[in-house]
Amino acid sequence: MRNLLFLGLLMFLFSCSKVGKTNQTDNLDEKTDVEIPAFSVDSAFAFIQKQVDFGPRVPNTKAHQDCANFLAEKLKSFQAEVIVQEADLRTFDGKTLKAKNIIGSYNLEAKTRILLFAHWDTRPWADHDSDPKNYDTHILGANDGASGVGVLLEVARQFNLQKPEVGVDIIFFDAEDYGAPDKFATEETTHSWCLGSQYWAQNKHKPGYRAKYGILLDMIGAGNAKFYREQVSDYYAKYVVDKVWNQAESLGFSAYFINQTGGAITDDHVYVNQIGGIPSINIIHQELNSETGFGHYWHTVNDTMENIDKNTLNAVGTTLLHVIYNEKP
Repeated sequence: MRNLLFLGLLMFLFSCSKVGKTNQTDNLDEKTDVEIPAFSVDSAFAFIQKQVDFGPRVPNTKAHQDCANFLAEKLKSFQAEVIVQEADLRTFDGKTLKAKNIIGSYNLEAKTRILLFAHWDTRPWADHDSDPKNYDTHILGANDGASGVGVLLEVARQFNLQKPEVGVDIIFFDAEDYGAPDKFATEETTHSWCLGSQYWAQNKHKPGYRAKYGILLDMIGAGNAKFYREQVSDYYAKYVVDKVWNQAESLGFSAYFINQTGGAITDDHVYVNQIGGIPSINIIHQELNSETGFGHYWHTVNDTMENIDKNTLNAVGTTLLHVIYNEKP
């Protein structure tokens, strides 16, 4: 993913789209007596470690295939209905990626559905590394990729133990991080990112699939992470941002969920919103004063397990479980 320029954001926000602003105000602060399962940070951390242990999950590699099998089997073990959506996706540099979007669904009969998603692939280039010798090195993506997937696997484990009242679909999108490096970036490569979500948004796993809203987790594992209100999220799904940030505050996590405007990020939620027609938000760590807008290890060989903090995982996972289990059909 990458930051959008302000001018590009304005053009984007006022372009034609299948989704407009929403004014839903569905009792955001309504209190319920529902029992919320406890999020296990140790379990989430172990799921992140397992992905990293495969090595970089770059499409068309053995590590990528092995991790795909693991993710699908793990969701099945948590009693999800699993669909592996396979696609040949064309990259900006003319390659064909054998991509897999891995989808796990709960409460299939429920009409009210919530979409949770993260990307599971990793970047094939450490193009922001401080050492130019590492530019062509595949990255491990402990935070950028594995952290969001690890939290969602733990959430899936909880769904198996205690069924939520609404239907939930978890999607691990592929080929998110194959976007053109800065030295190759042109107007034509704008949509070279998020290839898996672009494909899914045009070819949903079930005809006519709809969800009330979607939540993307991306880079949610760093110590003292700051989750600002991402601009694309606020435009398409402000009420969802309000819902999540208010829930986080009520749980004592306002030091992580900052109720201030952050940057606009090219990420999977853009295409789920624009093409898929599902109002969706992005929970993503931003460092607004850094050169890239992200952590110093972003798209470098240093995106390793040392950057994963259990306190941050707990803040995100616990908030997410409270949001889902308080949702009514």
